[in-house]
Amino acid sequence: MISLPHDRMDQLVKRFDMLEAQMAAGPSPEAYVKLASEYAEVEEIAGKIRALRSAEKENADLEAMVADRATDGEMRALAEAELPAVRERIEGLQHDIQILLLPKDVADDRNAILEIRAGTGGDEASLFAGHLFRMYERYAANHGWKVEVASASEGEVGGYKEIIATVSGKGVFAHLKFESGVHRVQRVPVTEAGGRIHTSAATVAVLPEAEEVDIEVRPEDIRIDTMRASGAGGQHVNTTDSAVRITHLPTGIVVTQAEKSQHQNRARAMQILRARLYDLERTRAAEERSESRRLQVGSGDRSERIRTYNFPQGRVTDHRINLTLYKLDRVMEGDLDEIIDALIADHQSKLLADAGAED
Repeated sequence: MISLPHDRMDQLVKRFDMLEAQMAAGPSPEAYVKLASEYAEVEEIAGKIRALRSAEKENADLEAMVADRATDGEMRALAEAELPAVRERIEGLQHDIQILLLPKDVADDRNAILEIRAGTGGDEASLFAGHLFRMYERYAANHGWKVEVASASEGEVGGYKEIIATVSGKGVFAHLKFESGVHRVQRVPVTEAGGRIHTSAATVAVLPEAEEVDIEVRPEDIRIDTMRASGAGGQHVNTTDSAVRITHLPTGIVVTQAEKSQHQNRARAMQILRARLYDLERTRAAEERSESRRLQVGSGDRSERIRTYNFPQGRVTDHRINLTLYKLDRVMEGDLDEIIDALIADHQSKLLADAGAED
């Protein structure tokens, strides 16, 4: 059986009971919102702890029944038959509680900035970048999330050279954060007369949306340039000096927005800049915490090839966890749950192993 921190579990159950009582006492609307937020965080684990204790008591009662010589033979047999299922339930609850007790990534509940860029492969890479974006759009729709395009540069024959979007909803970053990296496609391009399979790639970056309190951007650290927008994006862009480019001087990060009005472009560019700076800080902190070993799925390096989409064979392979699925058509339609759930489970198992090594 798994060893769990009983003192901490006691504290969590007590805290949950206290929150329940405080909410029932009729607090002010502001206080109620704060209490409800913490209540939602503690509710699941408190329920699991209570279920575990109930199962442990049931297990102890059954063991006592089996050990008691005065127990009727038929009752002893029934108790012995029930014990394996109860013990299996206990192990399942212990594992669930271990996962819930793992350190939380503070960014998991945030919205995300999704950036997709065509890599090697010319027009085919741009088309693939477009297909990836539609895949994530459908995945987001399946989860009730909202996707809003911030900027896009279309490819010569379709798709995108680059597209940046915000994805908002519950648990967005927690589900999408392992999608960062190089995605490779193997297929016969429409323009290929000889039927040869080509390989091309696109790079995906998923950044947690940052608040102003997370990242302070000092006015003296940025240069803002306005310019005449050009290309697709609405009739007015060719006649209005609406494009905005923000350069963060200390890091050299450049963000350009030319999709909306100058005011909207500036706000959106600052949003993306903060997300990139926040991501930079998170990466540095992660590297400092894990000098000898990395807890991330893969290295987290955006130049790392993480997944291959092989159209002739109808398969998709995630190289970090050696998972291959033969349902590429469904994956491209946004059916990513099996892959993403496996990535999350793998990450959690590494965190558990790491916690065990420190005990």
